Amino acid sequence: MSEEHPKTVEELMSIQGVESIDLPDGDVGEGLRFKTNRGDFNAILHRARDADQAVIWVCGARGGFGGPGPGTYARMSERFTGEGITSLRLDYRYANDVFECALDLLAGVAYLKGTGHKPVVVVGHSFGGAVVIAAGANSDHIKGVVALSPQTYGAGMAGQISPRKLLVVHGKADTRLAFACGQQIYDMANEPKQLVLYEGAEHRLEECRDDLEELLGNWIPEALSMGISLG
Repeated sequence: MSEEHPKTVEELMSIQGVESIDLPDGDVGEGLRFKTNRGDFNAILHRARDADQAVIWVCGARGGFGGPGPGTYARMSERFTGEGITSLRLDYRYANDVFECALDLLAGVAYLKGTGHKPVVVVGHSFGGAVVIAAGANSDHIKGVVALSPQTYGAGMAGQISPRKLLVVHGKADTRLAFACGQQIYDMANEPKQLVLYEGAEHRLEECRDDLEELLGNWIPEALSMGISLG
């Protein structure tokens, strides 16, 4: 029996079409539905005019668009639009499945690449921290990875993020995923990497929201402007 070659990401997950949809109530941006060979998922695009830089934001095990904060993803997306950086907030087809969710994220990366964007930064919260690590280790079109309050399950490829930049953020008062999870991921990773621990901050990082958004507002544009070789 002949042995099958492993499939490429493009063979596993391909975008067959993108259509406009209504936004969730009270949200801003442009609603999109991605139709793929593995099923459909939704996203919210914050389009910066004439931008070639972009960031993708993913949430935790329940999916959706909320993220930490609450509202940090939406606020940062609107802020970056004004700074010439496009944002894509992405929901999952099958929340809580690291492999399938990483494929969703990689499809979002492929979409931005196809619309003329340079390698992107990916940001994930909680379960999404493992998703961005898995995707980041498997794409030459990702140049920075941000894991917020990340879980360790599914994050075993942290050592393969390099030479991309990695930022790990955790609250020291996190009762859902102890900050030791973030420390462990940081320890597994190679340079360039950064670990930021916030005193008194719980899982959603609400207590340090302003400091977190200032950190992301500086780190992400800096990562996007860096030149790295993934060859």
